Amino acid sequence: MTTNLQANFEKYAELIVRTGVNIQPGQEVFMAGASIEMAELIRAIATKAYEAGASNVHVDWVDDYLSRLKYEKADEAIFGSFPSFETMKRNHFVERGAVFISLTTSSPDLLKGIPSSRISAFQKASGEGLKEFRRAIQSDKVSWTVVAGAGKEWAKKVFPDVSEEVAVDMLWNAIFDSVRLHDADPVSAWVKHNETLHEKAEVLNANKFRKLHYRAPGTDLTVELHEKHIWVAAGSTNQKGFSFMANMPTEEVFTVPLKTGTNGYVSSTKPLSYGGNIIDKFKITFENGRIVKAEAEEGEEILQKLVDIDEGSHYLGEVALVPHHSPISESGILFYNTLFDENASNHLAIGSGYAFNVEGGKTMSAEELEAHGVNASITHNDFMIGSAEMDIDGIKDDGTVVPVFRAGNWAI
Repeated sequence: MTTNLQANFEKYAELIVRTGVNIQPGQEVFMAGASIEMAELIRAIATKAYEAGASNVHVDWVDDYLSRLKYEKADEAIFGSFPSFETMKRNHFVERGAVFISLTTSSPDLLKGIPSSRISAFQKASGEGLKEFRRAIQSDKVSWTVVAGAGKEWAKKVFPDVSEEVAVDMLWNAIFDSVRLHDADPVSAWVKHNETLHEKAEVLNANKFRKLHYRAPGTDLTVELHEKHIWVAAGSTNQKGFSFMANMPTEEVFTVPLKTGTNGYVSSTKPLSYGGNIIDKFKITFENGRIVKAEAEEGEEILQKLVDIDEGSHYLGEVALVPHHSPISESGILFYNTLFDENASNHLAIGSGYAFNVEGGKTMSAEELEAHGVNASITHNDFMIGSAEMDIDGIKDDGTVVPVFRAGNWAI
């Protein structure tokens, strides 16, 4: 490891701790997806967390080799259940008011060739097992952030024409660029960026659109918005009033659709990495909110398994706007990773909606949210639909049509 990379790890760790989860003195930290390949970065995060006053840092280590080995060799029945101690562990840290850091590093092809039945069984079992944890996250009960590390296999997927060493360096540089780490003061840069995103959210909230109409090659889709929808950016506040940044990077402004209000068809513009596999060149058709057809040139069986996880996975839970002229998009890099690719493109999400996207939603029960038309599911998966050819109109209650996007960029 170069001295420069170690120095960047220190800066990155501080940004994650201060801006990502905004650790308060005495709080605990739960770090998930902690690949053994990322040991130096994870140690840097733990060090910064303790320096910020964390009382305890819990790390859930993972190893991609062992993860794939399990899918290859383990008994079939093991994938249909989720360990109760894993459920209890996360719920324990939620109740103690911990902050949650999720680190994504794995290759998007990690489980390529594994029977889809094993992948879908585990996705369903884990989704059910982590239902209460997901609800706490989606209602901002606790502070959380998703960040990335440049795993070797992932780096070679993104940059296949160079050596592994060069690919890893290139991916780290792209990650650092995306989180503004090369700014003189990254923390201040994020404060300004957050303000810019929230200004767009305020404009959208002031318009009170009832529907959005998307038009692009392969797409003609109308999405009805919840009557009391709220547009927000990734910068949020937990139930104790402390700010945090849920995704780093982030370029999106997003809200919740009315569960039964989506009609038409939409085509993907970037591959979706799901369950260790790639789904690409797919088209989804909706009637009264429900997915009635899902086609893909690559990974169609995996896509159908995703749609069929539960009843809620047949509906949308999120509508997000990202201009084509945004840093990640203009980098020209296809990351094969939703954390990055969703922030280069308008996107939608199959599955559960966020409680904080509805007026008063943070304090509603799951039953109340469903009664208000917010989709419930054990999954939430974003897929990218934006391009330089996409136009979006906002439609108000009185039928007034307002251009929101033209040629892939903001028109308001």
